[in-house]
Amino acid sequence: MVRFKDFVGVKVVKEINRIGIVGTGLIGKGLAIEIERQSHIKLSRVLTRREISTMKDYPFPDVLTNNVEELLEHCDLVVECSGDVIYGTEIIDKIMKANLPVITMNAELQVTTGSYFAKRGFITEAEGDQPGCLASLHENVVQMGFKPLVYGNIKGFLNLEPTIDEMKYWSKRNGLRLDMTTSFTDGTKVQVEQALVANGLDAGIAIDGLLALSSDNLDKTGEELAKEANRIGHPICEFVLAPKAPPGVFITAEHDSRQKDVLRYYKMGDGPYYTILQNYHLCHLEIMKTINRVINGGGVLLNNGKNPSISVAAIAKRNLQPGEVIEKGIGSFQVRGEAVRKTNHESHVPIGLLVNAVMTRPIEEGQRITFDDVELPESLALEAWMEIVQQKSTSF
Repeated sequence: MVRFKDFVGVKVVKEINRIGIVGTGLIGKGLAIEIERQSHIKLSRVLTRREISTMKDYPFPDVLTNNVEELLEHCDLVVECSGDVIYGTEIIDKIMKANLPVITMNAELQVTTGSYFAKRGFITEAEGDQPGCLASLHENVVQMGFKPLVYGNIKGFLNLEPTIDEMKYWSKRNGLRLDMTTSFTDGTKVQVEQALVANGLDAGIAIDGLLALSSDNLDKTGEELAKEANRIGHPICEFVLAPKAPPGVFITAEHDSRQKDVLRYYKMGDGPYYTILQNYHLCHLEIMKTINRVINGGGVLLNNGKNPSISVAAIAKRNLQPGEVIEKGIGSFQVRGEAVRKTNHESHVPIGLLVNAVMTRPIEEGQRITFDDVELPESLALEAWMEIVQQKSTSF
């Protein structure tokens, strides 16, 4: 029997074997296949907004539901991977009111409303995407005595203003949604990921928008970033443009100088900075590790924290005019995301809230969008953000 203890601030002993999923995209579908292979847990329900009768290619049609109450009734733990900030926030609110733990693979949601939920119950990001992989790597290196200075994300390409034709081509080729492909390409995704890592691992950023160094040698670039972290006095979250590097993550850290000789023998270099690389991230396959972590009482791997210092602002890709509608900011051709210190940009609109938003003032290309520039529809996500900003932030 597997048990999960002590979540939502209440002493609980509860058996977990029924797993629910929110989302039927690439991640949700792949995770469902993997859960179905496990002997100690059961795929119980999968919540989707799609018309179920049209989902002929879904491998487990019997578990599909459009009803969140049915999901909650038949699950002990829910994995939210809808990729939607507004919808995901509403669903997680209902999950927490049902006193169930939540695992997400939704960094965009975490950096927008995750802190609202971190005060209310059990929520953790999963391994698999870069933030969860960095959190897991952090646990490993700290247990070995390393002191992390750089939490690094490896990116193979970057185009701040991709064209719609380019994105349609790559979206079709990779079997991904157009907005997902665009957010990967224009850097929004990696900015979101590193903001989450900064908030969750008590780190910061070196500059707004991140340094984004190009690299053909991770050890050398890691050392350069570590020196910058020491100069400014706190660990930093960064990404490097390294087309020849593997699609993974790395941590550059210091260690006790008395270990210098043996670390050299272990092929870690001469120090004082050591770069530890994880050369893969396997998304939905690694979510299983976090499910098992929660089942075994391992606690939160990573979330946005209760008092985040870093947010992701929306930057105009082109001139925007009053009356113009931004249907969805993340992955759009109107705005991109940039990690910023909250205390330096108190009026910024987080890009995750730009959904069906109407511009009220003209904005020039490259300008950050503030709440005075746009009208946002009412949503729980907006309410959650407003509650978060009322809190005092510690700025790095």
